[in-house]
Amino acid sequence: MDDEKKYALLIDADNVSSRYIEIVTKEAQTLGNVTIRRIYGDWTSSSKNSWKDSLLENSLSPIQQYNYTVGKNSSDSAMIIDAMDILYTSPVDGFILVSSDSDFTRLAMRLREENMFVLGMGESKTPLALTRACNKFIHLNLVAEQNMEEGISLEARAVLGEKHVRANDDNGGQEPV
Repeated sequence: MDDEKKYALLIDADNVSSRYIEIVTKEAQTLGNVTIRRIYGDWTSSSKNSWKDSLLENSLSPIQQYNYTVGKNSSDSAMIIDAMDILYTSPVDGFILVSSDSDFTRLAMRLREENMFVLGMGESKTPLALTRACNKFIHLNLVAEQNMEEGISLEARAVLGEKHVRANDDNGGQEPV
């Protein structure tokens, strides 16, 4: 019997940048098995080009939703409908909702009412209502900044460590001849 928890990953490509995909997938994998991986948007729009390389690399199923009206985000509705379908037809233990859009607040609340774990991910601009509607919320831009700082810090330590090793080696810091 497989005791690993199963999750549905639903990404709002209209409200989250593709630069965060590595953070999203790493965080998702810490929860368990991500059995459903969908990403929503109008894939005919050039604004989604940055996401296209990530689709195959991360096993994301793109869900096409045309923007019928300027200023309206019709992919939100598709994502909400799919989430409710998954809730009632798929054996998942929770949902990972990736968006900075407050329109998903009620969805997160409704999923939690059904005892689903809800991990939200989005940028710091995400309204407080959505962040609090989730069991846990990760601010992707803050994680990215922290990762960048840690990367610079690791690089700096490596450079400093290399200088320290050269200064303390058997040749008195001289390169071997």
